[in-house]
Amino acid sequence: MSRVRRGFVETSTGVLHFRHAGPAAEDAPALILFHESPLSSVIFERALPLLGERLRVWAFDTPGYGLSDPPPHPLEIPDYARRLLHGIETLGIRRFAVGGGHTGASLAIEVAALAGPERISCAILSGVPLLTPEERADYLANWSPEIALDTEGSLYRWAWERYQRIWGPDDPALNTLAILQLLQVWDRYNWAYNAAFRHDPAPSLASLACPILLLNPEDDLLNYTDPRVLEMTPHAKLVRVPGLRGQLPWRRPHIFAAETIAFITGERSAPR
Repeated sequence: MSRVRRGFVETSTGVLHFRHAGPAAEDAPALILFHESPLSSVIFERALPLLGERLRVWAFDTPGYGLSDPPPHPLEIPDYARRLLHGIETLGIRRFAVGGGHTGASLAIEVAALAGPERISCAILSGVPLLTPEERADYLANWSPEIALDTEGSLYRWAWERYQRIWGPDDPALNTLAILQLLQVWDRYNWAYNAAFRHDPAPSLASLACPILLLNPEDDLLNYTDPRVLEMTPHAKLVRVPGLRGQLPWRRPHIFAAETIAFITGERSAPR
């Protein structure tokens, strides 16, 4: 398997942290991955060595999450995307595929639209937030409330119960990882969440002419948007992985890597 390396790239709006794997040869296909809120690129850490067998892959921390510098105030999805694309260009990556889940799917779509069709080979998306105005309003009102510290430590119980509800109780390691990621940015954990809920990805999604793979866990919270995405992008392909409520790259990294490599390269061979 390919070794995972980590690095930072300076941009005019702050430092971006990334995880990277893959061959040094520049003719290997490139893939850029974006995580869901309020996690970081660590969620791809199990899949990166497998993806790196065939691809040059970078997984970025969204500004304000993981080890990427926080912006001075909440941003909108196009603002996040411009900062991430600046980092990609600073690294000298010209043509690439994009991938991401939930907030990361919105970022992947917007980065692809900003980069232009000549630079984007394909997109691998999970849980695209293609929501109705009513659904957006409901998420903004209820999904990611402001949180405060207290002497009882109620934040820790709230975070644990939150991820038990979202992903179920069967993977305490994943839930613990998510809680630690959230607590690290507790005072701004909902910035990118709310940006994603305010943002309508439909115009940028409709503009994508590249091949699109919807690679979704069967019981993902946002899998009900898949038919909407397919209707808007009839060239898209849907693959659902049974028995999962989320986080395919972490829970089934071999499946995520195999499907992603096959879609990008057109060659299906199981990573070692």
